[in-house]
Amino acid sequence: MPDRLRDAVTDLLLGGRCVGCAAPGRVLCRTCATGLPAGAHPSWPSPAPPGLAPPFAAASYDGLVRAMVVGHKERRLLALGEPLGALLADAVHAARVPAGPVVLVPVPSRAAVVRARGHDHTHVLVEHAARLLRSGGADVVALRMLRPRRGVVDQAGLGAVERRANLDGSLCCPAEAVHRLRARRPRARLVVCDDVITTGATAREAQRALEVIGLEVVAIAAVAATRRRWPDPGAAGHSDSSGLRLSPSPNTL
Repeated sequence: MPDRLRDAVTDLLLGGRCVGCAAPGRVLCRTCATGLPAGAHPSWPSPAPPGLAPPFAAASYDGLVRAMVVGHKERRLLALGEPLGALLADAVHAARVPAGPVVLVPVPSRAAVVRARGHDHTHVLVEHAARLLRSGGADVVALRMLRPRRGVVDQAGLGAVERRANLDGSLCCPAEAVHRLRARRPRARLVVCDDVITTGATAREAQRALEVIGLEVVAIAAVAATRRRWPDPGAAGHSDSSGLRLSPSPNTL
C-alpha cells in the first residue's frame, strides 16, 4: 500500500494527524521528519547552576520539536519516541565523551506522574538513544540510577532560583542502582539525560545525586533547550557541534 494511501486509511480509522503540519496519517509525516535538526549544540542555561556539567541539546524548545515532546509526554503519541530518541542521541554524540563504556541516566519523574501519563517518557527516549548509539558501534547503555524524594512541588511558573531551591536534595541514587551499574559497567562515564533543558536546575540536581556517591558525570544531554538560554557557539570554551552524525569516531561516541 502506498504511503499516502496508508496515511489516509490511518486518519480515517484512528484520526491520526502529524503533530507538525496536521497532515492526516502518521503522527510525524515524512516532510516534517526530514526537517528535524541534525547534530546538537552546547546549551548552557543563563545563569548556569554552579558546577553544571557541559550541557548539549539537539534543538530549541519550540515549533515542531516542542509539539513532539508534548505529544509524546502528555498525549502518549508513542510513535514519536524514536525520532525524539534520535535527537537525544545527537546530543549525547555532540558531548564527545571519550571512548569507553557510557551510561545514559534518565532524569526520573515522580511515580504519580508516570502513572498519570501511562509511561515513563524520559526513560523511553533514553532507551531509544542508547539503542541508536549502539547501532553505530558505541558501548552505551541506559540505566535508571535516580529516584525522586518526596516534597518536590510542580516546577511550572518557578524561576531559576526557586527551581534550584525546590529541587535541592530532591533526587537520590539507591544502593541497588549502584550495584547494577558496577555489575554492568564498572568503569563507565555517565551522561545525565532529559527531554528539555530550561534553567538547568533539574540536570544539576541529578548530577549532584550521582556525584555525591563518587560517580563521574561528564555531560548533560537533552532533546531540546529553551531558546532564550542558548549561548553563542563556543561559549564557556565549547565549540559548535552542529552537523555531527551518529557514526562514532575512533576516540569519541
